[in-house]
Formats: sequence, structure tokens, C-alpha cells
Amino acid sequence: MTVLSQQWQVLDAEEVSVMALTGVRAALVRQVVLNCGKKPMVYARTVIPATTIQGALRRYANMGNRPLGAMLFADRTMQREAIQVARLTAEQFILAGGDKNTVVWGRRSVFRVAGKPLLVSEYFLPALVQVD
Repeated sequence: MTVLSQQWQVLDAEEVSVMALTGVRAALVRQVVLNCGKKPMVYARTVIPATTIQGALRRYANMGNRPLGAMLFADRTMQREAIQVARLTAEQFILAGGDKNTVVWGRRSVFRVAGKPLLVSEYFLPALVQVD
């Protein structure tokens, strides 16, 4: 796993809507690439509103190189909402090292930890879906 970035960003309207947020304009956004050997296979984007990383949940803001999935599935308060099909934006794919003209599909889910939302999106990069 390679952490591409973890920084505060303005949310787009779709992310706000998916998490059913009101009055939230920015969140901590973590972007990683999961590799198989040296080939990037999955680009993951996690959106964590400030209200989610207060108190004991601050650990989600300080993951470092720890896998988010391990943290989420070890959290007894975690609930996962429905999985949705999602398309990676050209800007996000460029950040992941791709070509803006490639269409990349994935899945996303809102997870709730102690009732607080975070959005996890995973996109399956061309190397993963290519048939040789």
C-alpha cells in the first residue's frame, strides 16, 4: 500500500449527499494505492468528516500506513451501509498515476463508526481488470 496523500479538502456535493451531511464543507481525505508487486491494482479514497474524528475516533485521522480496513472491521461500533457502484473522476485517476481518458469503476460504502460517517471508495485500476 502506498499513501498518496492525507489532507483536508473541500468535499464535492456528491460526497456530502452520499454521507447525508449537513453544514459540512471539508473533510480529511486519504488517498492510497494498493499494489500487487509494483503494479497498482486499486485506488482507494477515504473521506472522513471532522465530526467523525473527534475523541476516541481520532485514531482514524492518525492511521499512517496502517490499513483502514483492519481498523474498521476491528471496530465493534462499525456499521456498513449499502455498497454502491462508483466511477472514478479523471482528476482522481490522474492522481493515482493514470490517464484521464480511461474509465475506471469501483465501489463505495458509507461506514459508520460510533454512528459517525466515513466514505470509503475503492476503484479497480486497469492492471487489475486486464485479461492477458
